[in-house]
Amino acid sequence: MDATTVIILVLAVVIIAAIAVAVWFYLQKQRTSNLRAKFGPEYSRAVRAEGDTKHAEQVLEQRQQRVNKLNITALSAGQRNEFAQAWEKEQARFVDDPSNAVNNADRLVRRVMETRGYPVSDFEQRVADISVDHPVVVENYRVAHAVAARTRDQQVSTEELRTAMIHYRALFADLLKDGRGRPVSDVMRADNTRARSAGR
Repeated sequence: MDATTVIILVLAVVIIAAIAVAVWFYLQKQRTSNLRAKFGPEYSRAVRAEGDTKHAEQVLEQRQQRVNKLNITALSAGQRNEFAQAWEKEQARFVDDPSNAVNNADRLVRRVMETRGYPVSDFEQRVADISVDHPVVVENYRVAHAVAARTRDQQVSTEELRTAMIHYRALFADLLKDGRGRPVSDVMRADNTRARSAGR
């Protein structure tokens, strides 16, 4: 093998290696971009919690894989109406009994999750699962649940309870959306309109 052939082979290996490295970096960048777009603020939170991007992205991908194996379903019109009415009841209860309203809101969110197919036995796992399909409001759940947990052991201010209720409401509304992502109020309005039309 002459020197020219050796040089050509070395150059070919270097070029192939450079292309492979460039492709790897591109795929990593795409992976990061996709996870950031999907998880939003939860991506940054995971990076802070894990201490570095690589581990955080592994955690988020594991969450996605787990939730993809679950049988998450949309609520029926009847279920949405039932849950929406239960929520209205707790909002009204807040005026006279804010602590119980917040604790009932916590249980109501858990019931919606369970009805939709999310496992609900462990809070941290619930949060991880919710973060996949509801990343924008998952922090609402953490904050609200922390307040609800504190009401069992100590006095919590009305303002904190009000904030918790607002956080629960954001998560609750997101969980009640149908497959097309319409807010529950729009879905309920459409269901009621159909019901009235059918009654004519």
